[in-house]
Amino acid sequence: MILVGVVAVVGLAVVTLLQLQQREGRRLGQGEQVYHVAEAGIHYYRWHLAHNPDDFTDGTGGPGPYVHEYRNRDGEVVGEFSLTITPPPPGSTIVTVRSSGRLNGDPVGNRAVVARLGIPSLTRYAVAANDVMRFGSGTETFGEIHSNNGIRYDGIAHGLVTSACSTYDDPDHTGPNEGCVHTHQPDPNAVFLGGRQYPVPPIDFNGLTADLSVLRDEAIANGIYLTDSSAEGYHLTLKTDGRLDMRRVTAMANCSTRRNIFLPWYPSYSVGTESSFTYLGGSSLNVPIPSNGVIFVEDDVWVDGQVNGSRVTIVAARDPLTTGDAQMIVNNDLTYTNYDGTDAIGLIAQNNFSTGLFSEDDLQIDAAIIAQRGRAGRYYYGVPTAFGPYYSPSGCGTGYYNRAVFTNNGAITTNRRYGWAYTDGTGYAIRNLNWDADLQFAPPPFFPTTGSFDVLNWDEED
Repeated sequence: MILVGVVAVVGLAVVTLLQLQQREGRRLGQGEQVYHVAEAGIHYYRWHLAHNPDDFTDGTGGPGPYVHEYRNRDGEVVGEFSLTITPPPPGSTIVTVRSSGRLNGDPVGNRAVVARLGIPSLTRYAVAANDVMRFGSGTETFGEIHSNNGIRYDGIAHGLVTSACSTYDDPDHTGPNEGCVHTHQPDPNAVFLGGRQYPVPPIDFNGLTADLSVLRDEAIANGIYLTDSSAEGYHLTLKTDGRLDMRRVTAMANCSTRRNIFLPWYPSYSVGTESSFTYLGGSSLNVPIPSNGVIFVEDDVWVDGQVNGSRVTIVAARDPLTTGDAQMIVNNDLTYTNYDGTDAIGLIAQNNFSTGLFSEDDLQIDAAIIAQRGRAGRYYYGVPTAFGPYYSPSGCGTGYYNRAVFTNNGAITTNRRYGWAYTDGTGYAIRNLNWDADLQFAPPPFFPTTGSFDVLNWDEED
């Protein structure tokens, strides 16, 4: 009798344990199902933003939370997810979505996930171009490189190099067509450390005109908006106290050049004389950087200085926006204080973004750069010979033909062929193009974007 009783007790314990394990299994299974319901909410809203990128109210126009039924494969309603949406701050594309999932009759309760979604800016590329591109042996890039045309790359590329073309006739030499991403170095594997790929979808450069219109509206409403200077343009110096000095450039440095006797003279693109002016009834010096970070100038612009905690986008563009020719020039260092994403500078030139003759020998530009209709690079200032180039007054460019190091910490977008160096050895001997990953989804204010919403990060909420 005692033995039978012991067996009965043990048997009951085993049955009870199995029942508990089954219940725990069902509980865990239901917990995973609830998690999938919450996940479905994130996927749904990413789909919604792909079709309505400016809608952060789930199509209702009113406040959330926004509740949706969740159906299984048979179309049966088995639960729901509830969305809480935090729109992007001004000038950003990052939206935060919290999705809480629940199963009908589930004793476990809700589970929630929080995701940050953002549209990649043009700053996703270290260099993006709409023209044929050549990167010389003195170039080293970190980050992706893309061109809508062909690319010859003879330096070192640490990121993926892509092209939108399928065949390429390199204009720099004769011979048969080559790959759209190719090198003239003996070992391609030592060049394309991040790989290469073509064809890939192109970047829409024409769409940048609409972005200029948005930036002008923002500058007029809440930023700094400067009309034509009736002179050479403006010189803006950013400062670490969150302010800037604005000066009117009355004359460029007196030094012009031309390649040969058949071509016109072009200037030094360096500031000669300048003066402050009256701005909003006061001085144009020591003006606060606007809260929305947008400065729009309807003239040529020289920029330099340093920021500390500021995020700013500067535009040089004239009417009409589709065909204007405003340029931007940086001849002296333009740098961050903080390299953790706190500081951000965007520089958008309607035509060319350039460095002039009297640029620093070791020039650093911490910024995302766009040359919307023109090129990004240094103007050609060659060593004078009897057959050109020529300088006026004679000898005015002596000592400035060859520069040492150009460094960009940010990103460069150029419509036409870029270049800070030339095959005759003039320009910048070393070019360091360092992609700033912090700018990809947290670009400068109102900076142009490309593509659709991507998931930046995804976490379960405790």
